[in-house]
Amino acid sequence: MKTAFVKEPSVISVDETEKPTLGLGDVLVQMHACGICGSDLEKVFGQYGQPSMRLGHEPAGVILDVGSNVTEFKKGDRVFTHHHVPCYDCHLCNHGNETMCKKYYETNLSPCGLSEEYVVPAWNVSHGGILKISDSLSFEEAAMIEPLACCVRAWTKFCYNESDSAAIFGVGPTGMLHVMLSLIKKFSKIFCFDINDFRLSFVKKFNITESINSMDEDRKQKILKHTDGRGVDVAIVATSSMNALEDAIDMVRKGGTVMMFGVPSKGAKLNFDMSIIYSKEITLVTSYAASDKDTKEALNLIESSQIDVKQLITHTYPIVDSQKAFDHARSGDNAMKIIITK
Repeated sequence: MKTAFVKEPSVISVDETEKPTLGLGDVLVQMHACGICGSDLEKVFGQYGQPSMRLGHEPAGVILDVGSNVTEFKKGDRVFTHHHVPCYDCHLCNHGNETMCKKYYETNLSPCGLSEEYVVPAWNVSHGGILKISDSLSFEEAAMIEPLACCVRAWTKFCYNESDSAAIFGVGPTGMLHVMLSLIKKFSKIFCFDINDFRLSFVKKFNITESINSMDEDRKQKILKHTDGRGVDVAIVATSSMNALEDAIDMVRKGGTVMMFGVPSKGAKLNFDMSIIYSKEITLVTSYAASDKDTKEALNLIESSQIDVKQLITHTYPIVDSQKAFDHARSGDNAMKIIITK
């Protein structure tokens, strides 16, 4: 079977690998679709700041086989699989920090999600790491469950009201999911920032207030004009750019919230006057990954048609063309969400 690996910086190798061995509580899945996300790009082209270098954590497919101890799933089930599952019993989990759990990092798909076949370990199987999907849901749509779940989790980290205003910095795939969440949460004003003209144009299809080039010298004034001089209630930074984070802090209102959602490169630093954050009483929060309760909520949002993820899928590539897919995702050339298929 074919599996994609990071061979060296900026280079992906698609190699023939041996089929994984199936344990008593494990499940073997044939990958049908797997999305490329910002953390994958950071692993290939940047300096990823998290422990795992495995590619592909947004996979969906069909169960090929199950271990003898598995009773909840069977061959032929259409499923989404989550790569990490926490213990739900430690100090961190009991405080709502499931994605910081030690067990969370120890549970991985083998060899990875970006493989023609992969094993879901027994722990994941028995702790909510597999979700059955309906026949009406495409595998490409199911591959959007994990990124949407990450966004869902981020929205649990701050307070907001209907009719609030939001600024989304970076309207790539996850930025667009934040836009869509802002809409279903009935935000009255939504501002979108990016340097990619295609994405700035793409987001105009949605009922937003304005899309603004991040290099526009009048960008802050445009925000103040629409918010009675206050700034936005919530600023979501869905990019690794430190400049975007600075803009978010600058454009959020007094007492507002900045959500640091995008994955920064390891060693990224912000040179900022912290007295501004203090004097404006800005709440700066971060959100990393998702737990299985977030994936369940994401699946519900997609299957109930509250979030139409099909709108965001612009390109698909077979796994043998993983390098082309990653290069395309990195450039963002006329692209939104890029999915790799079997």
